[in-house]
Amino acid sequence: MQANNIFTVSQLNQRAKQLLEVSFANVRVEGEISNLSRPSSGHWYFTLKDSGAQVRCAMFRSRTAMLKFMPKEGDKVELRAKVSLYENRGDYQLIVDAMKPAGEGALLLAFQQLKDRLAMTGLFDDKYKQPMPSVRRVGIITSPTGAAIHDMLTVFRRRCPAIEIDIYPTPVQGRDATAHIVAAIERANRDNNVDLLIIGRGGGSLEDLWCFNEEAVAWAIHHSRLPIVSAVGHEVDFTIADFVADVRAPTPSAAAELLSPDQSQQIRQIQLIHQRLQRGMQRQLQQQQQRLLRIQQRLRAPGRLLQNRAQHLDQLEIRLQRAQQQDLQQRYHRLQKLQQALVHQHPQRLLRERQQQVALLEKQFTRLIQQRLTQRQQQLAAQAHLLNSLSPLNVLGRGYSITQQTDGRVLQQADTVTPGERIHSRLHQGWLESEVIAVHTEPAAGQNKAPKKPRSRKSPAAGKTTKD
Repeated sequence: MQANNIFTVSQLNQRAKQLLEVSFANVRVEGEISNLSRPSSGHWYFTLKDSGAQVRCAMFRSRTAMLKFMPKEGDKVELRAKVSLYENRGDYQLIVDAMKPAGEGALLLAFQQLKDRLAMTGLFDDKYKQPMPSVRRVGIITSPTGAAIHDMLTVFRRRCPAIEIDIYPTPVQGRDATAHIVAAIERANRDNNVDLLIIGRGGGSLEDLWCFNEEAVAWAIHHSRLPIVSAVGHEVDFTIADFVADVRAPTPSAAAELLSPDQSQQIRQIQLIHQRLQRGMQRQLQQQQQRLLRIQQRLRAPGRLLQNRAQHLDQLEIRLQRAQQQDLQQRYHRLQKLQQALVHQHPQRLLRERQQQVALLEKQFTRLIQQRLTQRQQQLAAQAHLLNSLSPLNVLGRGYSITQQTDGRVLQQADTVTPGERIHSRLHQGWLESEVIAVHTEPAAGQNKAPKKPRSRKSPAAGKTTKD
């Protein structure tokens, strides 16, 4: 670089950033978190410090989502990052790719945080635990080559060989184990060939057993329709799967013993039942022998028994004949009563009575019709007389007339027509057709007004009358 080259501030920061990111592309740094900020974007910003210095750090959302624990202020952590420069301010910073608690308690902290979070959702509650059914077929989700499957098969063969075993081969350690375990649980529920499932493996470190501490495995166990027994590690080992499962077995062998009844004990129970059955059969046989003896003692000679049966048959025959005679007499008396009743209820007699009733009703009906007709005629005459007295034509007969305009309206006031207008007057007999010559209006009562000068007009048709 020549001495006379001059950088702008942006160029200098850009060049420094490139140098830092190339020289320190992957570093591991340990320190204490302070000034932790989690904005809504999902990115984290904090300061990593020790007793002598500090450095700014940024961890973007794509990386924070992969963490198995939730860091907080004051936590000592180990970072895997690259060194960079924030060009706008010229601040030296770390871009964090991964984070874990510093020291041996990293996985324990992640385990405890996940356990507390799932417990808050109620995932470990007893109300979700399914009872263990009667076992005829068991599904085992484990490694097909591990010691755990060998131990479980040995226990099942020794204690109860009748139980059928379905093995769902699955890796139980490593990065891909979680997805395989979840898929095996879902496949077993779809197949519906087994009564329950055992999920397990042999002992190991917390890191070896970590796939059974994954949240995906916990929810797969919770959603399983088949009851699940968790048998992971040794007796002192506990995983998240143990808390979610319906039953926890301390070891895989203990799970097999829990689900398989002891065959020798069953054989002893069968022997006891067989002995009780034999004793019961002997008692029944003795009782039946004693009953047969009593029956034989009461058994009489066949000839005497036949005589008794013949005498009894004769008595029954006599009783039957008497009963038949009594029945015939009762039926004869009943027939006589029915014949007498039939004479009284003969149809011709009833018909004559009904004809007499009909003739009497016809006379009554004719009389009532005549009375009602007379009443209606009298009422009609009275109504006609009343109507005639109220008829306008009757009023016309007393010398009055009805005057109408040409459109048929009846004249009630003189000022509604004008001289020269034609009007019609109806008399008692005939009509008059006239032309108005003059109009005269009378003053109201109590008023003295000069008579209004009549309006007049000569018309050659005045006084012309017509008759109907």
